[in-house]
Amino acid sequence: MRIFCLTAFVFFLGLSPRLTAQDSTALTWVDISKITLAQTLEKNIDYGYIDADASLPNQYHSILFKRGGNIHRRFVEDKNVTRKIILRFKARNTSDSAVSVWFYPGYYYWDIHLYRETGNNLQAIRSVTPDYKNEISYRYMTLPAEDSAVFVAELIPVRTYLNTIRPKLVNPAYLGSFINDTYSTNNEAKTFTYLFCGLLLMMILFSLASFLQGGNLEFLYYSGYAAFLGLMLLIKAVYSYHSSKMSFFQEGYLDYVMLCIGHLFYMLFIQRYLATKRNHPFLHSLYNIGILLLVFSITTYSCAHFFTNNYAIEKNVENITKLLLLIMVIIFCIYSIKRWKNKLLRYLFWGNFFLFVFSLMSQLLILWEVIPKSAPAIFRSSVVYYETGLLLELVFFLAGLNYKNRRQLIASARERERLKAENQMNEYEKEIAVYKAQQQERERISADMHDELGSGMTAIRLMSEIARNKMKENTPVEIEKISHSADEVLNKMNAIIWSMNSGNDTVDNLVSYIRAYALEYFEYTPIVCKIYTPDEIEPRELAGEKRRNLFLCVKETLNNSLKHSRASELRIRFIIDDALTIEIRDNGIGLAPGKIRQFGNGLKNIAKRMESIGGTYQIETDGGTVTTLSLPL
Repeated sequence: MRIFCLTAFVFFLGLSPRLTAQDSTALTWVDISKITLAQTLEKNIDYGYIDADASLPNQYHSILFKRGGNIHRRFVEDKNVTRKIILRFKARNTSDSAVSVWFYPGYYYWDIHLYRETGNNLQAIRSVTPDYKNEISYRYMTLPAEDSAVFVAELIPVRTYLNTIRPKLVNPAYLGSFINDTYSTNNEAKTFTYLFCGLLLMMILFSLASFLQGGNLEFLYYSGYAAFLGLMLLIKAVYSYHSSKMSFFQEGYLDYVMLCIGHLFYMLFIQRYLATKRNHPFLHSLYNIGILLLVFSITTYSCAHFFTNNYAIEKNVENITKLLLLIMVIIFCIYSIKRWKNKLLRYLFWGNFFLFVFSLMSQLLILWEVIPKSAPAIFRSSVVYYETGLLLELVFFLAGLNYKNRRQLIASARERERLKAENQMNEYEKEIAVYKAQQQERERISADMHDELGSGMTAIRLMSEIARNKMKENTPVEIEKISHSADEVLNKMNAIIWSMNSGNDTVDNLVSYIRAYALEYFEYTPIVCKIYTPDEIEPRELAGEKRRNLFLCVKETLNNSLKHSRASELRIRFIIDDALTIEIRDNGIGLAPGKIRQFGNGLKNIAKRMESIGGTYQIETDGGTVTTLSLPL
C-alpha cells in the first residue's frame, strides 16, 4: 500500500518511477504474432541511460529505468544525447510457429544492439539490418513458437536536439510500406524544396556568370550563400526520414555548419552589395563582428562535436549563434527603417524581414505543434516555412539587384558621357593650342617677312627707280625688268603677309582686300573695274587658308580677264548669306573654244583650290565671261 501511494505521488508530480533492471514485471506483454502492420511501444517500455564507453551487459543491473508511459514525442535530454539509451520491453509469440518482426526505435540512432534476458544475464542477438540502402535503424528479432522473453535494446543516438524515443515493432511483410509511408509523409514539402533548390541553382548560375563577366565579388559571395543553403536544404530533402549515415551526419553536424558558412557568405555579400565600408560604416563593423562570430562558432562547434562528449557545448553554441544572428537581423531592420529613403536598403529590409518572420514560424513548428494535424502536411513542415522566407528574401534581392544595376547603368552612362566630353574638351584644347601656336607662328613669319624681306624689296625697287631716273633715255632694259620684278614680288609678298596674319581672318577683311587689290590692279589698264558689296557685312570668321585660296582664285580670274577678255569693263559682286559668293563678270569676247587652252592650267588651278577648301567654281559665257566662286560659311 505504501509503495502504491508513493508511486501515485510520483506520477502526480509528473515524474516517472525509477525501476531496477529486475523490475520489469509491470510491463505488458506484446504479442508479436498479432502484429499485422506495426505496433508502437511508447507506452509499454522502460528506458534508461549508461555512459557511452560503458558495457551494457556489465552495467545492466545498475540501470535505473523509467517507465515509458510519458515518453511519447519525448526529446532526449541534452545530457543524455552522448550516452547510450537502454530500452526494455516484453514480447511473446502465441502462435504455433516462429515469428519475426523488425524493431525500430525511431530516427537518429547510429547503432542498435538487441539483447534477450536469460536469467540474470543478457544474450546478444545477431544484428541484421534490412536490404534497404539508406535504412540502418532497424533490427531483426525472432521468437520461437509459444515463447516469450524480455528484450533489451542498446541505442547510440545521433547528437541532435531532434532525437526522440519512439520505438515500434514492424511486421516484415509491411516493412517496405512502413518505410515508404514514413518517407512519403512530407512529399509535398520535398517537392517544394526541390523547386526552391532549382530556383537557387538558377540564381547561382546567374551570379557566377555575372561574376565571370564583370569580376564583381558580390555575385561570387551571393552564389556561395545560395549554394550552401541550397545544398543544405537539398540534402535534408533527399535524406530526411531515412535512417542513413548521411542523414545522421547531416542532421548532427553538417546542417548547422553549412548554415553558418552560408550566412558568412551572405554577410560578405551585404558588405560588397551596399559598399558598407564607404556608405554604411556601422553596418560594416556589425558584419565584421558577425563574420568573426560565425568563424568562432564553426570552430568551437566542430571541436566540441569531434573531440568532446559534451553535447551541451554544441547546443549552446548553436542556440547562442542563432540568437545573435537574429539580433543582427533586427539591428539591420532598425537601421534600414531609420534610412528608409535609401531604396536599396528598403529592398534588403523586406527580404530580411520576411526571412526573419518565416524562420521564426519554422522554429515554432520544430518546438511545438502549432499547426493541427488535420492540416495538409505541407503546412505542417517547418522546412517549407523557412524556404518560403528564403524565397521572399531572394525575390527582394533580385528586385534590389535590378534597381542597383539600373543605377549603375545610368551612372556608367553618365560617367562615359563625362569622360567623352572631357576627352573632347581636351582635344579641343589641344586643337586650340595648336591653332594658337600656328597663328603665332604665322604672325611671326609675316612680321619677319614684312620687316626683313619687305624692306629689302622696297629698297631694290627704290634703287632701280633712282637708277632709271639718272640714266633717263639711256636706261637699260634690265633696270626696267628689275623694277617691275621687285614690284611684283612686293605685291605677292604683301598678299602672303595678309593671308598669314590671323587678324585678317574675317569675311569683311577679305572683301576689303579684294576690292583694294582689284581697283589698284586695273588702275592703269583699259578695263574699268566696278565693285558691288553689301551695305553691311556681318563679322564672320574665315580661316587664313580659305582667305588665301579665295584671293588667289580671284587674282587668277582678274589676270585672265586682263590678258584674254578684251573687255572694257569688269564687275565684281559680293553676295553674303549662308555662303560667300564672288561673281566676276566682264563684257569681253567670252570663252572661245579655241582659246580655252591658252589659260587651261589656270582654270584647273582655280577648280582645285576651291575644291580643297570645300567651295565650288563655275565659269560660263553670258555677254562676256562670268566666273562664280562660292564658299559655304
